[in-house]
Amino acid sequence: MKLEICANSYQSAKNACDAGAHRIELCQELSVGGITPSFGLVKKVVGEIDIPVFVLIRPRSGNFVYSEDEFQIMKNDIQLCKDLGCKGIVSGVLNSDRTLDIERTRVLIDLAKPLSFTFHRAFDEIKNPKDTLLQLIGIGAHRVLTSGKKTTAEEGLDLLKELNVLAKNRITILAGGGITSKNANLFKEAGLTEIHASASSTKKQDDGMFSVPITFSDPMKIKAILDAI
Repeated sequence: MKLEICANSYQSAKNACDAGAHRIELCQELSVGGITPSFGLVKKVVGEIDIPVFVLIRPRSGNFVYSEDEFQIMKNDIQLCKDLGCKGIVSGVLNSDRTLDIERTRVLIDLAKPLSFTFHRAFDEIKNPKDTLLQLIGIGAHRVLTSGKKTTAEEGLDLLKELNVLAKNRITILAGGGITSKNANLFKEAGLTEIHASASSTKKQDDGMFSVPITFSDPMKIKAILDAI
């Protein structure tokens, strides 16, 4: 089983690599579900981290329905990530009625080639997950990050199992949402092959005037998940 760590900084990415994680999803601003990381962060992580780096392409927080200007930004960011040597793209677009925007998502997948493409947790907002999974297979997505339409992947495990059967080795179901060392093995036992976790902790950084909490991927938590699987 592979473990992908959602890393929000260079230090988090380094911690994930040093702890033995198999892959990184690089983003920033985890408090709003993640947005596209800066060019400088992507360049440094890809240049110095030895495990595959997938980059989240999400121009803002909020919903996954984008204007034409936002969509152009997403396309530009994908090209930048390709130029920098990233190994994968994590993205996707919905329609206002919470169905898959097939044409725009297809454009992103085609632009990302030959990189791997993960459709992100916008999937959990979709009304008909099984139909949508077949659509994503049809347009060439490589994996889907999902909690099974529940708050946590453990709560969504029944749907995750059903999606994994439907996938039939045509697409990978990447379980994510509240995965820790305590429940990670549930997903392995269920037949899933990849899990996604932030494995994060928070520390306070005191600059003399303010005490600011900083969230980072914790190597001890990452190692514990790896031991569990």
